[in-house]
Amino acid sequence: MKVLLNTIVFFGTRDLSITSSFYKGLIGLELFRDQGTCQIFFTAGGGMIGFCHHLQVSPRKDNPIITLLTDEVGEFYKRLIKAGVECTEPTINEKFNIYHFFTRDPDGYRLEIQRFLDR
Repeated sequence: MKVLLNTIVFFGTRDLSITSSFYKGLIGLELFRDQGTCQIFFTAGGGMIGFCHHLQVSPRKDNPIITLLTDEVGEFYKRLIKAGVECTEPTINEKFNIYHFFTRDPDGYRLEIQRFLDR
């Protein structure tokens, strides 16, 4: 029997309004559900990402990493830089065969915008 499951990964947020503006307004994710204290956004392929007031905000230096996949890495980089968001330069990582850059979301979570080069 093959069971198909979908995923929602939840993170804590200090300010749901600011986080929503970042992911919905700047990144362009579509809101799936606003539960008042949590907001859940669609990501490509059917997965979802949620942010909640009642969860602890716990970013570290290198984890967790929220990775969003797109063929438009350069366009996202330009959009974020134009909005005043600090980002690393987009680079090719030969070890993983990806083109990517990193930034931080409003709660300090490490955000990676990435494209696999072998697709």
